[in-house]
Amino acid sequence: MKLPNRLALLLILFLAVGCNSLQPETPNENTTPPIDSNTNVKSDPNTLGQKPAIKVGSFVSGEHATQGSVRLVSEKGQTFIELDSNFKTSELGPDLVVILHRSPDVIGSTNPPAYPIKEGDYVVVAPLRQFSGTQRYLIPDSINLAEYKSVGIWCRKFNATFGAAVLQSG
Repeated sequence: MKLPNRLALLLILFLAVGCNSLQPETPNENTTPPIDSNTNVKSDPNTLGQKPAIKVGSFVSGEHATQGSVRLVSEKGQTFIELDSNFKTSELGPDLVVILHRSPDVIGSTNPPAYPIKEGDYVVVAPLRQFSGTQRYLIPDSINLAEYKSVGIWCRKFNATFGAAVLQSG
């Protein structure tokens, strides 16, 4: 194999393997800084959801199959997004994040196949830590929850909504 072909193959391999760890070099005005503590609290799945839920919802698939339930709970003056043990989304997306969205129907108000969202309609809460299972994300105090009607799993790199859950009173 000639050197240019080897280099092209190596570049493709590097992009395919390294794509999941890519982060944007410049911060987006819709993002909040990552929260180091409590962003993804490793908790016993049986203890999640025992606090009264402020809001609840079930995921609807967008670009990729996404399932499970989400709850917003308040604990010791902090608010968290909790994904239940049935949560699951595709592992195909690079740079997946958990977002709060202003629309009560993210999937229905956007266009397939990617279900792209517009700047200003969402806020990034944190990078998605796992593609499935129970997880918990701290919502920064600077976010006014009254402005947001849905939780979404969104691929920031390709502006593709994997799934979203309408939040209803708990």
